[in-house]
Amino acid sequence: MKRAIVPGTFDPITAGHVDVIKRASLIFDDVVVAVAASVKKNPLFDQETRVRLCKEATAEFANVRVISFDGLLVDLARDYDAHAVVKGLRAITDFEYEFQMTALNYELNRNLETFFIMSPPKYMYLSSSIVREMASMGGSLTGFVPACVEKELRAHFSEAYALAEKHGSTNIK
Repeated sequence: MKRAIVPGTFDPITAGHVDVIKRASLIFDDVVVAVAASVKKNPLFDQETRVRLCKEATAEFANVRVISFDGLLVDLARDYDAHAVVKGLRAITDFEYEFQMTALNYELNRNLETFFIMSPPKYMYLSSSIVREMASMGGSLTGFVPACVEKELRAHFSEAYALAEKHGSTNIK
């Protein structure tokens, strides 16, 4: 069985993340989406919420499961008997960081391969931080995040959405 890990903070999971996970699920027999604690990033949502949203967003993919983790990716790969890591790339800046992480992981586990999936143009600009910023200002998130994430962000930033709707500065449904 070919098992891959798709790691990330997923704060929140975006349509770009879902695209990478879907494409990985077409290549690998089993895909483990690993939601990192990433406490140094000071995530908007706690890890439990991020795991729940990832599960909801990927529920249609039969060979995808979502877990939480805190620790080294190489240890997680060993624990799950995964031989591949899948990462999405949007721009050259992503590549520089991911190239360094891949080199480090290779030094720690020479049997762990990294596969990069290039983002389609419609997601090249999309990031969780951009989504959070848009949501904090009451902007429309349609097409940028799964419906479950939009609902969670709207609840979190309910005052911003109410103000945006009052002033007609958003096209939220």
